[in-house]
Amino acid sequence: MDLTTTYLGLTLRSPLVPSASPLSEGIDGIRRMEDAGAAAVVLYSLFEEQLVQDRYELHHHLTAGTESFAEALTYFPEPAEFHLGPEGYLEHIRKAKAAVDIPIIASLNGTSLGGWTAYARQMQAAGADALELNVYYIATDMEQSAEQVEQTYVDILQAVKSVVTIPVALKLGPFFSNMARMARRLDDAGANGLVLFNRFYQPDIDLEALEVRPHVLLSTPQAMRLPLTWIGILHGRIRADMAATSGVHEAADVLKLLMVGARVTMLCSVLLQRGVEHIRSIEQGMCEWMEAHEYRSVRQLQGSMSQQNVADASAFERAHYISALHSYKPR
Repeated sequence: MDLTTTYLGLTLRSPLVPSASPLSEGIDGIRRMEDAGAAAVVLYSLFEEQLVQDRYELHHHLTAGTESFAEALTYFPEPAEFHLGPEGYLEHIRKAKAAVDIPIIASLNGTSLGGWTAYARQMQAAGADALELNVYYIATDMEQSAEQVEQTYVDILQAVKSVVTIPVALKLGPFFSNMARMARRLDDAGANGLVLFNRFYQPDIDLEALEVRPHVLLSTPQAMRLPLTWIGILHGRIRADMAATSGVHEAADVLKLLMVGARVTMLCSVLLQRGVEHIRSIEQGMCEWMEAHEYRSVRQLQGSMSQQNVADASAFERAHYISALHSYKPR
């Protein structure tokens, strides 16, 4: 069975790619993912806040208290929030490239231009095969127009593309007035790939402490429907490769997303829950289904059930929304 696919100009042994998560914080974890069948690995993200801290606070932290006594090293801040700073992240890329044979995709997470361009260039120099820009941006300014929000994404992409030669993918959320137009704008601006979709984490309320606290909810297979819808709509209409992320848990999820046009499917929550060895189970399930249905390669699957290729294109739009509501019968 030929499971090979291409993504961001890279030829991958399969469409199964672990996305940015704590699983890639250690070199042993990256090796384990390769051994389990991962076709590439997206490293955990370097956050914009780390770049700002590196730029504006380093001098303060290195000198605070040094006039007190010689053992002033105890004044150095503990890395409570971030596992590796900018320099450590670059070294992590180098070690990962030396340790495994699969492509390593670096990840930058932020909302503004900041120091992204400088570190994008350094990530390329450290050996990253591609770069994923995770634009985690929630527009809350009531004076900011939709056009200004969209332009933020385009500006970040173009700034990074101007300083690197490796492929660049943009990971974004679905919250645009016209997702189709936004995808085309990013495509025209030079995005090599779109990762659909980012999951925005909503806070929770602690009723006893009366505090707003972060609360992480891992994805469920139902979350796969949103990227399935939009990848199916966009397939054949943009040049950028599309990666599906969120809700990919089993072989069936992967197969469906490939059918609507995904080049790769990103795995995160299911690997955190069931371990990286689950990659093997997904791959085996894919092969069994493809053999039973007489598919010989992933390329035969890709795009076969996209909006452009199905008999009823309205299946991705309003007509089937109405049908779905009328077909549901409460118990």
